[in-house]
Amino acid sequence: QVQLVESGGGLVQAGGSLRLSCAASGFTFSSYVMAWFRQAPGKEREFVGRIMWSGAGTYYADSVKGRFTISRDNAKNTVYLQMNSLKPEDTAVYYCAAGRTATGVLLHAVDYWGQGTQVTVSS
Repeated sequence: QVQLVESGGGLVQAGGSLRLSCAASGFTFSSYVMAWFRQAPGKEREFVGRIMWSGAGTYYADSVKGRFTISRDNAKNTVYLQMNSLKPEDTAVYYCAAGRTATGVLLHAVDYWGQGTQVTVSS
């Protein structure tokens, strides 16, 4: 049974930091590109960033570049999203996802989704 379980969300003041984790099970984690997406109230789900199978390559949306960092630990089947300098507009439900290709995840073509974790940034 495939599972992606996010944790680490919460309420933080603007300028603060949070670290999200996503624990994977039920599939070969190291064979998948891992990505983070987010969905704010009333808006469509948007791509945040992705990390390649080995962790050697990352790519971010312009809105988070320089503030967010994705990393992964293939030994622990876990992917992380370090979020610094948070802004109120970062408020959203954050989802991790697993896909076969970098291009695919950019187009939201993923195989597996997590259930999401709420991040709220107060001004």
